[in-house]
Amino acid sequence: MPKGATSGRFMAEWRTFLAESSYQGFNDWMQHIGAENKQGSISKEEAGQLLKLVSLKAFEARFKLVIIWLPELMHPAAANAVLKLLEEPPPATVFLLVSNEPERLLPTIISRVQPVVVRPFSEDDITRYLTAHYQVPEVKARQVAQLAEGNLGAAIASREHSADHNYAEFFINWMRKCYSLKMTEVIALADEFQKMGRENQKEQLSFSLGLLRKVLLYGIDPQMVPHLPTGEQQFVQGFSKFVTARNADQLSEELNTAHYHIERNANPRMVFVDASLRMGQQLRRG
Repeated sequence: MPKGATSGRFMAEWRTFLAESSYQGFNDWMQHIGAENKQGSISKEEAGQLLKLVSLKAFEARFKLVIIWLPELMHPAAANAVLKLLEEPPPATVFLLVSNEPERLLPTIISRVQPVVVRPFSEDDITRYLTAHYQVPEVKARQVAQLAEGNLGAAIASREHSADHNYAEFFINWMRKCYSLKMTEVIALADEFQKMGRENQKEQLSFSLGLLRKVLLYGIDPQMVPHLPTGEQQFVQGFSKFVTARNADQLSEELNTAHYHIERNANPRMVFVDASLRMGQQLRRG
């Protein structure tokens, strides 16, 4: 960020940003202020401004509330300044540190705050929200919810993607082809995969990884995945016989590797066929 770009300069933009949606993240904010190509951080200058502000007396309310969003982005000098404030906080001042990665904070900062873990949204919560507020069809809302992994903001942002793709249906069909290892059918499905487009290919692989995880958990204890969509329930129950502790890690690794190669612009058809052959071998080991 440019020198002197402290939070006070962006107060109007911040209010507009929050008014647009309460579920946005760091990348959304950087795009909002036109700084998506810059490295965001909380500077030493910002910490100096904070020290001045908390030294002022509160007139509008009994307490002063200081919100530090993403404190893991603090410059070391800023982190040390905040640590001193937490060690000797001014009277009637409450500090609220909102972090996505608290493990990146100084241990001394962690030791001086009271952690409050905010749990991610469940798939059911996100599905209902998208259906009720954005009129997303339930099947599509469900697959978006699984891809979002509890992040409602990510689900809202991606709700317009993959309108023509049923990821669950594709994965079920794919696993059957893998197990049978009929190459003509695998290649035909690879052609279909290639036509999806790169973003949908990545989302398909991410969705597949999530559904594979459900299959493994179901095989361990069906109660660990109590809310399966109707279209997935029968498949998960049957497929759990072939996904076990012996091959689950390797199956997951194949999906992760395929995702990695797709991200780096490898030929989707070749990636898909290679992953299919390797996964077919693992499924037969089951």
